[in-house]
This record gives sequence, C-alpha cells and structure tokens, in this order.
Amino acid sequence: MARAGSDDRVSPEKWEVQLRKGCLELAILAALWGGRLYGLEILRHLESGSNLIVSEGTVYPLLSRLKSLGVLQSEWVESDAGHPRKYYSLTPLGRHRARDMARFWEGFSASLSQLLAPLGKGK
Repeated sequence: MARAGSDDRVSPEKWEVQLRKGCLELAILAALWGGRLYGLEILRHLESGSNLIVSEGTVYPLLSRLKSLGVLQSEWVESDAGHPRKYYSLTPLGRHRARDMARFWEGFSASLSQLLAPLGKGK
C-alpha cells in the first residue's frame, strides 16, 4: 500500500490520463456518429466537442484496432487540396457498439455522480 508522500503513488494527472484513454473509444464512435471523417477531422472534433486533446499517435492505432474489430470501415478519397485522405465511418456493428457504450456510460456516470455529490457539498 502506498503511503502519502511516497514516490509510487498515482498522481491526479496520471489518473486523468487513464480516464481519458478509457473514454477515447466511445468519444471516437460518437464523433463518427454523424458521418464519415478523416483522421485530422476526428482529432479536431474531439478537441472542439470535449476536453479531449489527443495525439495522432494515440488515435490512429485505435482507429486501426476498431477497423480490425469491424466497428469502423475506411476508404481513401481523392482530395482537391492534394493527397488522398482516409475517411472512417461506423459500420452497423459500430453503431450498435456506440449505442451500447453510450447506454453504459449514462448509467455509470449517473451512479458515480450520486456517489460524488457529497464531495461537492464539502461534507
């Protein structure tokens, strides 16, 4: 067990990083709910629609993993502005997974909010 002041305790910043990583898959599925986006658009959507600032090195492997699971599909599209872009979109399985994850998140976050309510009241 870690003692207060010891070097091996988990800092709040590390906890936040883990929480954000854990929510990233749901955030990506939600970003793609409205239609296909290419990688940079997904990153921008995450930044503007939430407090998730994520690097390309984090998102692209996750997109690849979700594609291999059949949750996403991708296609290369020629661009007027230069090089082709890889667009990602939800598959029917991805839409189902997004709904399931959102339902779980809503119940989980509501329960956690109830547990945390006394902390906001300074009790």
